[in-house]
Amino acid sequence: MDPVGGPVLRGVDHTARPTWKLRETIEFYRDALGLPLVHAITAKGWGRENEQHADFIHFFFDSGRGSTIAFFYYIGTQQPDTMRVPRGYMAMANHTAWSVDSEEELLAWQTRLEEKGVRVSQSIRHEILESIYFRDPNGYPLEITRSLRDLEPLDAIDAELTVAAALELEESGRWDGIESLWRTKASLVRQHQQDAADQGALGA
Repeated sequence: MDPVGGPVLRGVDHTARPTWKLRETIEFYRDALGLPLVHAITAKGWGRENEQHADFIHFFFDSGRGSTIAFFYYIGTQQPDTMRVPRGYMAMANHTAWSVDSEEELLAWQTRLEEKGVRVSQSIRHEILESIYFRDPNGYPLEITRSLRDLEPLDAIDAELTVAAALELEESGRWDGIESLWRTKASLVRQHQQDAADQGALGA
């Protein structure tokens, strides 16, 4: 049952991005990553009357578990400067991640990609995941990751308290670093524990 009583999302169908490197994109996703090319749409440009919309190819690769990753190739266009993928850690936030089941598989992917000439990060562990990072020919950040443990109900509670603390700080304008988040969250954790204890006492 959906917790908010409305319609339910059933998983990601596809993600899509533009590319101005048709051959490199096809060879990277189909040949280096081994994702089957499963669909292509070709169309005359459409859009608002006051906007020139180029003809395009929209092609899809099977990205696993019923999802696809897709690209638009706008025929005869040049990549606008405003759509060039930047470098730096903030640009890495906009990425696609695939999952594997084991450390051996993760290392095998690192080896495969490096053999294909792809620059790959060393594996990085962060809380519940271990990942490698790299970029496609367009500069889009990509990740392959494995889970270090299953998510538990306590993780959802922790996430709700973290976000509640962050929203409280954002609304108050009192952000001064991660320590302020930890302090605010600590007070919410204490309140949550007290509420749980009170509920337990009522149920006794």
